[in-house]
Amino acid sequence: MNKLFINSIGHYIPHHIINNAHFTRNFGILEEDIVARSGILERRKALQKENTNTMGSLAVSMAVKTVPYPAVQVDLVIGATYTPYDTVGTLAHTIQKEYQIARAKTFTISSACSSLCNALEIVESFFTTGKAEKALVVASEHNTANVDEGDKASGFLWGDGAAALFISKERYSEQDLEILDISSNGLGHIGKSTQAVFLRPSDGGIKMPYGRDVFLFACKYMQEEAENIIHRNHLTIQDLDWLIPHQANLRIIDHVRQSMGLRENQVIVNLDKLGNTGCASAAIGLSQNYEKFEKGNIIVITVFGGGYSSGAVLMRK
Repeated sequence: MNKLFINSIGHYIPHHIINNAHFTRNFGILEEDIVARSGILERRKALQKENTNTMGSLAVSMAVKTVPYPAVQVDLVIGATYTPYDTVGTLAHTIQKEYQIARAKTFTISSACSSLCNALEIVESFFTTGKAEKALVVASEHNTANVDEGDKASGFLWGDGAAALFISKERYSEQDLEILDISSNGLGHIGKSTQAVFLRPSDGGIKMPYGRDVFLFACKYMQEEAENIIHRNHLTIQDLDWLIPHQANLRIIDHVRQSMGLRENQVIVNLDKLGNTGCASAAIGLSQNYEKFEKGNIIVITVFGGGYSSGAVLMRK
């Protein structure tokens, strides 16, 4: 693949905290059960005037502070979300308008929690064909606008947040992260796929009636995606410095970590404080820990999405 470089990254997390006691008090879901089943202690909820688009814009406002070129030079804007505020004036179009990014190709995609990897792979394709040179990817989820908190199976899982990544074909500084490889796979043909977890706005919102099915396939494919992208690039697990998994469930993350033989301090986790922030989760984790990465570090993002789908990104500092 052609080289891609992350020049700047930023994230936004709403200020309103919903702790586990909220679910015990209002819905009789025990705090210890939530922790045992998910590892979540609290999650963030967007304020009344916030939505997928506003959170995405706030993430861009953080990333734009350190981007080494004017944002108006971006010629590709991609939004990633399965919780859109507006399906016409999409996340990407809102960003284009607010930051006056004229003449950029602009669209929003969805492949559930794998959407970040899909968006990056699309950036790679546009760069390879010469149709773009600088891209802005914005992943944003407003899960709490679509959740039934009283759903004892999964109502307590979801949180809100956004992240934004400026990406170019050339390196601008030693702080850039080089994207070495990207992969994604559609998995709608396996297991319960479209029935296991879904968001139907006119039929109850987010539901996860087959959580066990999600758990088993997430464990399998997040590990496989991470290991495959490492080995395909002639590296070993011992070369890996950081793993950033999709933040769906701490038991899934622990299973992947242990199966890969990684230490706890090699795996980035924000699920305990943020809940499941969908396709934004790994990007938020990358942004939160960006300053920790040292020259030469190998970093892998691995994701699994409802529907199903999976993906991975291999990076080097």
